[in-house]
Amino acid sequence: MGFTTTVVVLTVASSWWFMKSPSRANLMLIPYRCHDQSEWHRVLTHAFVHADWMHLAFNMFVLYEFGNTVERDLGHMGWFGLPFLYVAGIVGGAIPALGKHKSNRNYRSLGASGAVSAVLMSFILLHPDTTLLLFLVIPVPAVLAGVLFFWYESRMDKRSSGRIAHDAHLGGALVGVVWTIFAKPEALALSLKSLWSLLG
Repeated sequence: MGFTTTVVVLTVASSWWFMKSPSRANLMLIPYRCHDQSEWHRVLTHAFVHADWMHLAFNMFVLYEFGNTVERDLGHMGWFGLPFLYVAGIVGGAIPALGKHKSNRNYRSLGASGAVSAVLMSFILLHPDTTLLLFLVIPVPAVLAGVLFFWYESRMDKRSSGRIAHDAHLGGALVGVVWTIFAKPEALALSLKSLWSLLG
């Protein structure tokens, strides 16, 4: 069983337990408790629990859909390939909240969105000409989907409303871009060429 499948199974199992557990807050990202009580394990554990089945299903669908390909593409790097990217995406997604909400006792966050965003952006850089379905309906080149992702998430993050942590999506996605370019520098030139051809 590959890393992607292992993470999906582990996350589904831990999320199922979490949704039925009376100790829900123990694994969530609570920046105040990270800083005040040194509960830094939350930076990682929050990515393996989800609030509801819809949240879980969406994240795991995206991870499975793109993670297997990225896992193969970065397979030559061993644990520094997808496993490192995924963990770095978790941390990168948590960093904005750790800074903005370190004094907020009531802020809580959970879910694998930061890590999944890192994997998605890695796939886009590695396969910029692949056609993706925007909103599962509209076919667009992957590189264009990546640009729209950053535009949309930045716009929504500035509004700072709702329960969705758009800053986590941005943080994770940035990690995906940086690590993929480090792992495969040619991916940047390939993506820019693909984007330029769309604009030309």
